[in-house]
Amino acid sequence: MKQMGAEVVIVGGGLEGASVAWALTRRGVGDVMVLERETVGSGFTAKSSGIIRCHYGVPSIAAMAWRSLAVLEGAGEVLDADIGFHRCGYLVAVGADNTEPLAANVAMQQGLGIDVALIGADDAHELFPSMRVDDVAAVAYEPRGGYADAYQTAQAFARVARQDGAHIRQATPVAKITEEAGRVTGVTLASGEHVGATSVVVAAGPWSAPLVAPLGVDLPMRTQREQLMIVDPGQPLGPVPVLSDLVSLQYLRPEHGHLLLGNSDHHAPEWTDPDRYANTIDDEYLGEAIDKFAHRFPSLSGAGLASSYCGCYDVTPDY
Repeated sequence: MKQMGAEVVIVGGGLEGASVAWALTRRGVGDVMVLERETVGSGFTAKSSGIIRCHYGVPSIAAMAWRSLAVLEGAGEVLDADIGFHRCGYLVAVGADNTEPLAANVAMQQGLGIDVALIGADDAHELFPSMRVDDVAAVAYEPRGGYADAYQTAQAFARVARQDGAHIRQATPVAKITEEAGRVTGVTLASGEHVGATSVVVAAGPWSAPLVAPLGVDLPMRTQREQLMIVDPGQPLGPVPVLSDLVSLQYLRPEHGHLLLGNSDHHAPEWTDPDRYANTIDDEYLGEAIDKFAHRFPSLSGAGLASSYCGCYDVTPDY
């Protein structure tokens, strides 16, 4: 059997791996190979809520998000693809105990050039008329925030990377990273085939830690199960922004006339196996989510659960 190889091998064909392949090929690295155990974007990329924001508390992450925004906004030209991008704005609402941290975050982000501002609760209510704001003390607003489809975005990056010379092998799980004399030499596939490489990029999400552990790399990542709901609001909402409700600890975004509702309460994370986790929401969680939604949107009394599913985060100790 002819031994396969590449200058750079990328383990994982999700949004991260596909975008790395795109970034490398557009910089002239022609010998790039992506190894994906199933199909492009089929892992937790497909479960992503797809929210696009620059509101992060870590300056380096906020700066990267701001730089990335131009690519996502301009995907029609940059990637020649529709990635389902919707620029609807992004709100972060906090209570009285978090007004100072929110103001500090906004000041830091503005210092990086990010288009974000503090607005009043009444202004937030104008943007999201069905939203209750009497317990909201401060709000940050990113007019260029919104959401996109992570699966479509991964496919777009992969397609352009292929056009620029990258090889993407699907249904090709990686069993281990190989090394010799302390230097990585490639990967061994589950089939036993060895793929040589000068460099290996591990972009396997929650499956990354077990791959690098035999190399002596302690990647302190765990897998956290999260439950999501698609809510029928029971009435037309019109255009509304993405909302991060840090008072009730929930987030939501528009979803084709419905709302995608997620959880922002991580005080008691549910650690799980990314290959074996329940894909249906728990009754206890459903009751809590309904209560939080009803508190924030009392005028949507006719709302109902349209569907639900679960996904996983790959989580570092500091989130």
